[in-house]
Amino acid sequence: MPLECRAAVLHAIGSPLSIETVRLPDLRPTDVLVRVRAAGLCHTDLEVIDGALPYPLPIVLGHEAAGVVAAVGSAAVGVRPGDHVVLSWNPHCGHCFYCDRDLPILCADYLRLGPQAVAFDGASRFSLPDGRQVGQLMFLGAFAEYCIVSDQQAIVMPAELPFDRACLIGCGVMTGAGAALNVARIAYGDTVMVIGCGAVGLSAVQGARLAGAGAIIAVDLDDAKLALARRMGATSVVNARHQDAAAVAREATQGRGADVVLESAGSALAFRLTAEAVRPGGEIIWLGKVDASTDVAFRWGALMQEKRIRRSSYGGARPRRDFPRLARAYLDGDLLLDELISRRIGLDAINEGFAALRRGETIRSVVQFD
Repeated sequence: MPLECRAAVLHAIGSPLSIETVRLPDLRPTDVLVRVRAAGLCHTDLEVIDGALPYPLPIVLGHEAAGVVAAVGSAAVGVRPGDHVVLSWNPHCGHCFYCDRDLPILCADYLRLGPQAVAFDGASRFSLPDGRQVGQLMFLGAFAEYCIVSDQQAIVMPAELPFDRACLIGCGVMTGAGAALNVARIAYGDTVMVIGCGAVGLSAVQGARLAGAGAIIAVDLDDAKLALARRMGATSVVNARHQDAAAVAREATQGRGADVVLESAGSALAFRLTAEAVRPGGEIIWLGKVDASTDVAFRWGALMQEKRIRRSSYGGARPRRDFPRLARAYLDGDLLLDELISRRIGLDAINEGFAALRRGETIRSVVQFD
């Protein structure tokens, strides 16, 4: 008998999410049924709501989540009922051109199936009571009391890790901290600049600290976020409304510029700033994004002198390796997660949560399920 649960469903671009009943089918062999306990509200979800990131509708959003395994398919491996898990939104085949080159974020099946809002085997895992199929964002659809994922997406975590903090590891924290720890080549004592102090940027600040950076310059337009960046490891802060961040980077490095610049603001101005603030031979990691059709202009001279630019979408994630490491860092007091949570809300308040995110009032609102 199909399972029914409550979920937040998007039926039309720009409309509020509708809290309604959805159905989940019987499990396929490698499926894992997860009772969602917490899910974070991310800007990517908001992009889908606003139409900047097109997906088939109706759809259940949510891709930053943690919960408890309720059941597993007959061939599922690495997970069992009762396990506490953080969910990964990057399943991959393991054998395509890009997987063979250690780039699972570019997996051919992942890129082909993701825009269809289906599970990793190409089939839908949500439907409405009238039989209409419902998509799931990024192979998850976590704004629901239950979701079905592939076994490789359910990463077992320590039971003592609270769900509302655990869920953050699945997207924002992995992206930011992973960019500093896995993607950038931060040497001990380096000067690192982080532009944008939302959930991803604050995680990047912490990743730079854990990587051994000697100086971490945090840049934002919000003094409250900059104060939070200081608590998480920034050695200096720049409010870009009032200071020239590139000049600050040069002043701190005898005129060279930052060794590594991590961008997480997602604006044309921020992207341009990265090239002005990094030193010759330095490294730029872009984490933020603008609309895919938007042009971003650079001063050509700022791109010269052997500077290296790389885009990273998930912090070089290897979830079975990285998620437990980040969980342990939190439990040991080395990674701050509590401070990233601005609000804890119920599923019925999810539209208010997105309104607050759109206004820039929150780092992360987290939906908690009973």
